[in-house]
Amino acid sequence: MKQPLVLNLDALFEQQGQPASTLAKALAEQLQAEIGTLDYRQFPDGESYLRVDSPVGGRDCLVVCSLHDPNPRFLPLIFAAEVLRELGASRIALVAPYLCYMRQDKRFQAGECITSRHFAALISRSFDFLITVDPHLHRYQSLDEIYGIPSLALTSAASVARWLQQTVKKPLLLGPDSESEQWVAQVAQLANAPFEVLEKVRSGDLDVAVSVPHVQQYLDHTPVLVDDIISSGRTLLQTVEHLQKAGMKPAICIGTHGLFSAGAWELLQQAHTSAVVTSNSVPHPSNAIDLAPALAEGLQQWLEHKTA
Repeated sequence: MKQPLVLNLDALFEQQGQPASTLAKALAEQLQAEIGTLDYRQFPDGESYLRVDSPVGGRDCLVVCSLHDPNPRFLPLIFAAEVLRELGASRIALVAPYLCYMRQDKRFQAGECITSRHFAALISRSFDFLITVDPHLHRYQSLDEIYGIPSLALTSAASVARWLQQTVKKPLLLGPDSESEQWVAQVAQLANAPFEVLEKVRSGDLDVAVSVPHVQQYLDHTPVLVDDIISSGRTLLQTVEHLQKAGMKPAICIGTHGLFSAGAWELLQQAHTSAVVTSNSVPHPSNAIDLAPALAEGLQQWLEHKTA
């Protein structure tokens, strides 16, 4: 069997001043795969040039691309998949630790595009397999409802719990809302820690009210706010403020995917927090939780199963 080829599309955007991704190199090492070489640039008119400089024929190809800021990444991603197919790749997997276009899962107003379904259809035409971490499944039960290719949705719970056990003494895990309860409970069980789930009422994109948890019995614990995505950070900021008023220690904020829109990173650092921590699903200075082992295990299963 030919050695798999790992192609790091995230590196194309590191050249534009974005933080470096460590995932592709780590996956290649753990899977004993080769790191492929890409030549990518933009012409003066904005069109893309892309060339694969590594031998492709008969090889399984793993395209690593975290899909935050998805629109500028999408065309290079599709171009890469299509040229790999033309060059004779055996199978092509999309390794997207953060998967975009999952929120619009319903037509709320007449004429709205259900972008999650159309994005999934486009990806399914170019790839043979998708692996991701903690996708935003709300009204969908699984990725199979919208993706026409085999997929694997991993959870970061074990990775988060491992980091907690190694780093935090006496944590109290706090989920931001009822939707997070199942996941926060799983992390708490794996980390052997207590947990509470808060309630929130959202009246606008940046207007969120958060309940004060019953924390009197946990004043000697370190509050750990756990969520799948840190975007605007407003829920976390309000929760941290409530915890401070309740007399709790500075909180640790953990998000699987750190998107940090609207200045959230700076605001959280200035708040009553001791640390803001994310996984390396999205390259960012806050990355401390390594998803490479879990992704490598899932990819190894796919590589050993030869029917796409």
